[in-house]
Amino acid sequence: MKRRFRGYIFIILFIIFINLSVSMVLASSKVNKRVYDFANLLNVDEIEKLEELSQKYSAKRDTDFIILTTYDTDGKDIVEYTEDFYDDNALGYDKPCGNAVILTIDMNNRGIYLAGFYKGEEYLDDYRLDLIRDNIALDLSNGDFYKAFEKFIKTSYKYMGIKPGVDPDNILFKTSFQVVMSLIIAGIVVGSMAYNSAGRSTVYEGTYRDFSTSKIINRRDIYLRTSVTKHKRVSNNNNNRGGSSGISRGGGGITKGGHSHSGSKGNF
Repeated sequence: MKRRFRGYIFIILFIIFINLSVSMVLASSKVNKRVYDFANLLNVDEIEKLEELSQKYSAKRDTDFIILTTYDTDGKDIVEYTEDFYDDNALGYDKPCGNAVILTIDMNNRGIYLAGFYKGEEYLDDYRLDLIRDNIALDLSNGDFYKAFEKFIKTSYKYMGIKPGVDPDNILFKTSFQVVMSLIIAGIVVGSMAYNSAGRSTVYEGTYRDFSTSKIINRRDIYLRTSVTKHKRVSNNNNNRGGSSGISRGGGGITKGGHSHSGSKGNF
């Protein structure tokens, strides 16, 4: 009787252990969905690649980079549609309704909206989101959606690695400029070392001159003419940044759930 009882206990504990192990494996293998292509702009392979790319960069910034496309915003403005989608799906890398950056495409109205929540709002303010939107607008207009979405993820990741309040397009942050400056500095250092290592000549132009007998015998300055060239100054009153056909630039706001966000709105 005791052996049978012990056997039952062993079986129960074994079942509990198996269930816990399966639960842990499923939890560890769960991957957040970050590409919501309701407008069917991407094929299966492209969605898979963007999911992997977003997962990689989201982990490095503790912020979900999310792509949302649709043909139907349920009669809502694209800003409200994005806010409600964030609330309803509790998006966020660190917690429900947490760190996230969303790119929303409304194909019916050719609209685009970018929003940053929490850490996304801190590092991607309205200005930086404007830069990202301008960077992908041409690809969207050309129908190259995969390229545009890839740029969105990579540029968002790049900008979030730069201190808030600093212009991310500053030439100091450009790789080409850094490479050129490195080469210039290296050239100066090497040239200085070569100059100092070479022997210095003590003979100069005045070594063999007798200054007691050498002098200027005559000097004359002749004024010829003055030339003035005038150029017409062209004023440019267009303050919009190139690359985007959208005129409006929507800022951020607060969702119905009380979550603040930055924003950039336009068309393509």
